[in-house]
Amino acid sequence: MGKIIAIANQKGGVGKTTTAINLAASLAVLEKRVLIVDADPQANASSGLSVDIRNVKRSIYECLINGDDAQGAIVSTEVERLDIIPSHIDLVGAEIEMLNMESREQLLKQILTPLKERYDFILIDCSPSLGLITVNALTAADSVMIPVQCEYFALEGISKLLNTIKIIKAKLNPALEIEGFLLTMYDSRLRLANQIYEEVKRPFQDLVFTTVIQRNIKLSEASSYGKPVLLYDAESKGSFNHIQLAQELIDKNK
Repeated sequence: MGKIIAIANQKGGVGKTTTAINLAASLAVLEKRVLIVDADPQANASSGLSVDIRNVKRSIYECLINGDDAQGAIVSTEVERLDIIPSHIDLVGAEIEMLNMESREQLLKQILTPLKERYDFILIDCSPSLGLITVNALTAADSVMIPVQCEYFALEGISKLLNTIKIIKAKLNPALEIEGFLLTMYDSRLRLANQIYEEVKRPFQDLVFTTVIQRNIKLSEASSYGKPVLLYDAESKGSFNHIQLAQELIDKNK
């Protein structure tokens, strides 16, 4: 039975999509069957895996709004054992369309639960907001991974996200756990990066992943070529960090 992990933080630019793509590819290389669900209207996870979103016939939007079968929306990627349900710009309007739907917070859960048989990990790349689609992702998920950028305002907004998680646990998904806080864009040369690490570690302790994702230009370059960094430059620091993260996640879930 697979595990659904939402990758969420309402703060933009913290590395959610980069984490989703590269963690998923690393898990696949470590022989896990992985599905990414692109739940962000910007569809960066889709284009970051070379999915041409202009030609997608069925995306997560059709599954949520029209009740289309999710199996038909799954697209294979060039990484063996890694699939994706792509996103579409139409997803922008989905939250308004969902407002009058029955059990509107549970729609994504209904779509993804049957797929848990088929995959070891299902990673949901959430948009940088705490809207209805992110609420759906947190309701569908077994746990949530929170990327935190190593910069001065990093901890701003975490309390808001933790409060949302608390409400969802109380009202919609009592089993929701925090998978962990992942420090991204880490530069060990900067004293500030080390201070942020300590500040996150102090209250959250074991919930902070030992692996940190270091600043690495290859990660950005790989996305622009529509590849995970493993296929773009397997020797890079970014590739090494994500393999390490994947191994840590597997060990944590044994």
